[in-house]
Amino acid sequence: MTLQDRVVLITGPKRIGGVLAREVAARGAHVALTYNRSKRETDEAIAAVVGLGRHGVAVQADLSDPTACTRAVEQAADALGGLDVLVNMASVYRATPLGALSGGDWDAALAVDLKAAFLCAQAAAPHMRRAGAGRIINISDWLPASGRPRYKAFVPYYTAKGGVVALTEALALELASDQILVNAIAPGPILAPPDTSAQEYAAVEKATPLGRWGGEQEIVKAALFLIDTDFVTGEVIRVDGGRHLN
Repeated sequence: MTLQDRVVLITGPKRIGGVLAREVAARGAHVALTYNRSKRETDEAIAAVVGLGRHGVAVQADLSDPTACTRAVEQAADALGGLDVLVNMASVYRATPLGALSGGDWDAALAVDLKAAFLCAQAAAPHMRRAGAGRIINISDWLPASGRPRYKAFVPYYTAKGGVVALTEALALELASDQILVNAIAPGPILAPPDTSAQEYAAVEKATPLGRWGGEQEIVKAALFLIDTDFVTGEVIRVDGGRHLN
């Protein structure tokens, strides 16, 4: 699928989402971004999209609310005249020891990381079906994509991202006859969290066979490949510098 005059919806503007928005706009796409509280980052990304001569729209949505998922997709499609590509990037990433976890913590993680991805995909599918084809890209994580956890205190996150792998495969089968390709990206050490110490940063580099952090462009490259391909569906691509090999 070429991106010229296609409509791309990205959930989550922070960091990688904003970079991806700029890249697909540079290739001719019109872009919608959903955000919950990150209005400044969203406005900056949309301004960059418009600066490239494409249409851009920001949609405020708390994707932990199921009705907001459907509403966000419909608002984006109405504003931009359809929907061709959905990238589910919104995520809750929070370390909480098992003994301190509440049912609310569990629900919050699965609502955004897994349920919202399903609901947005479900709402997007009819628009893509009418267009004759589509692409759905989910974001998992290199750990569940590799089949085992390695870090404590991330039970809801790991479970949700494991569910994203299963969701991707199930949706790929359901939507294949409509030429809607569904794949996932499983990032590894791409961007360090803001509170990462120099020692922690170096430890990750040492544990990664390629010896470095990847940077957001590596996720963008993978997303562009999954948009471009016409014959890959149901796949989970690890973008982790070989981290899963150790």
